[in-house]
Amino acid sequence: MDRFNYREGVLHGEDVDLNALAAQLGTPLFVYSLGTLAAHFQSLKDAFSPIDPLICYSVKSCSNLHILKFLVQQGAGIDVVSGGEIYRALLAGAAPDTIVFAGVGKSAEEIRYAVESGIHLFNVESQGELERIDAIAGECGRRVKVSIRINPDVADAATPQKTSTGGRQTKFGIPVSQAPVLFVPGRYMHLTVEGVHVHLGSPIHDTGTYLAAIEVIEGLLERVAALGGRVDTLNIGGGFPATYAGGQDAQGALQAMGAAICARLRGLKARGVRFVIEPGRSISANAGVLLTRVEYIKQGWDRRIVIVDAGMNVLLRPTLYGAHHTIWPVSHTDFSGHWSVAAQAPSETVDVVGPICETGDYLALARDLPVVDQGALLAVFSAGAYAMSMASQYNSRPRPAEVVVQGKAHRVVRRREGYADLVEAEEGC
Repeated sequence: MDRFNYREGVLHGEDVDLNALAAQLGTPLFVYSLGTLAAHFQSLKDAFSPIDPLICYSVKSCSNLHILKFLVQQGAGIDVVSGGEIYRALLAGAAPDTIVFAGVGKSAEEIRYAVESGIHLFNVESQGELERIDAIAGECGRRVKVSIRINPDVADAATPQKTSTGGRQTKFGIPVSQAPVLFVPGRYMHLTVEGVHVHLGSPIHDTGTYLAAIEVIEGLLERVAALGGRVDTLNIGGGFPATYAGGQDAQGALQAMGAAICARLRGLKARGVRFVIEPGRSISANAGVLLTRVEYIKQGWDRRIVIVDAGMNVLLRPTLYGAHHTIWPVSHTDFSGHWSVAAQAPSETVDVVGPICETGDYLALARDLPVVDQGALLAVFSAGAYAMSMASQYNSRPRPAEVVVQGKAHRVVRRREGYADLVEAEEGC
């Protein structure tokens, strides 16, 4: 369903030749397909249509204003985790009543900004946070809706430890055993505690992980009802899959996952419960590629080392999480078709590394790739989520440009930084 394909040996984003695009705009360069974003958003709507959820796109996965605006135009709500992300969401045209605010460390300043902006719902992570929101809402003369984020002690064994958020060892949520009393009516003067929120991590590969969490939530709802409380909204979070390697079918998996989750929630839907989901990578990961140029090739002790102009400052996931991204030459005459199909081509085992002064600066280690030369252009796939949004200026390297493609057209949606941008916020020199 993603629209990056090889035609006559050259990778295209929709109908745009990416070799020509990199020659025009330079590298490193992030390229996003608007057609893919729209198709993946619609796929998610279809998968969860039986429960008709508010689909809140996760800003942290790809925070570019133009991407956010495009998804808002498709009908997306917005999931934020900071005051800055609220600012981005509003600037992108999101209606305040479609914004949900999560995160364990909301400051008083951020909470006040959210309350005054009239956002839809806070996902609350601690009793102290409830008390802070209640006090600020009172100061602002507002009544605020909140959901309680529970920690269900449920985790997917295949989810990386650093991105698994539903287990008891993580910092996220309130242990489910402590949650029922928080729903007692009248406990907070300026809050309506109307929902339950859970987020199990990302990516989640096993539908059974969601079903196990829903079972925990069903038990919680019984205890809440016994105390005279009620739950009107259930937010099951995100973590839905994306394709990172050949042979994966994330969109097919998403449809099956959605069907199973919706079937389990049918009873709550019949009781009038409303639903929210918070997808990120499942919409945008496969909608983006990172183009990077080979600067040098050298022979190491054990294998050749391919040095490119994009490192951990541009794409942190391989270093931070050990994440796999398919990498392939943009121009490759022995390969045609979809990028995730295994290629039959002469190859060598290489390390693909960046220019940063860290041993941990790499995009791939011991990876089989076609033989490439200095100056070759490589595509790093599945770079539309948790890529540019995590990029930095480490080693005083300016961040790359971002461009969207749609049909035969392209548009720069973030200019490439220059050296002056590195010191723009620094004063007193």
